[in-house]
Amino acid sequence: MHARHSPSMDLIVLSEEEPKPGGGSLVLLVEDDFLVAEEIRLELEAGGHVVHVAATLAEGLRAARSVDVSVLVLDRILHGEDGLLIIEALRAEGKSTPALVISGLTSVDERIAGLRAGADDYLVKPFDIRELTARVEALLRRGGGTDVVRLKVGDLEMDLIERTVTCEGKRVDLVPREFTLLEYFMRRPGQTVTRAMLLDEVWNFQHAGHSNIVDVQIGHLRRKLDPTDNRRFIVSVRSVGFKLNADQ
Repeated sequence: MHARHSPSMDLIVLSEEEPKPGGGSLVLLVEDDFLVAEEIRLELEAGGHVVHVAATLAEGLRAARSVDVSVLVLDRILHGEDGLLIIEALRAEGKSTPALVISGLTSVDERIAGLRAGADDYLVKPFDIRELTARVEALLRRGGGTDVVRLKVGDLEMDLIERTVTCEGKRVDLVPREFTLLEYFMRRPGQTVTRAMLLDEVWNFQHAGHSNIVDVQIGHLRRKLDPTDNRRFIVSVRSVGFKLNADQ
């Protein structure tokens, strides 16, 4: 099976069927070709990894900065922009997240440019999907970077060590369940999550028969993040669930 080019779609996708805590690593895939991204996502998820897909340079950089990423896989050309800018920005910020570049730019000079920009590996398109998976797994074994201790999405910041949250620089006091709930959203900015996912991951199904507990708790969390109700950090997605507005 080979990756191939096809019409692209501008979207962010994070698989809802995530492994349970302690399962696979989080792979951030930045690819503007929808079919290629789907092929890679499905293959990596079959290997037990969680895959976050971004389709533009801006989305990819935002996700790389705000999500606890184990490996970054990105295309060189993203709607006319060079994906290497993401790696260069991360390296300038001191982030050592392992990065695999996938590209149709095949010359030796282009491959050297990718590696000099901070990429750890460079895979030329078209490629065998099994080779990509093997290279991702090699980067995971090699490791890179330290555990994330701080999350930031827009005006929201969370310190995972001190267990503190600030919004627009002001301290927000949360009870443990609210903190865990907000952490779940901040690790998935812009992703729609269902009530079932929240009951499973945040409540461990202990309230499975009373799904309104999710709506009640989100209501409490919204009021603490913005007592004026002028900004909705956590928005409802009709008939589906909720998402953290990453652009807030």
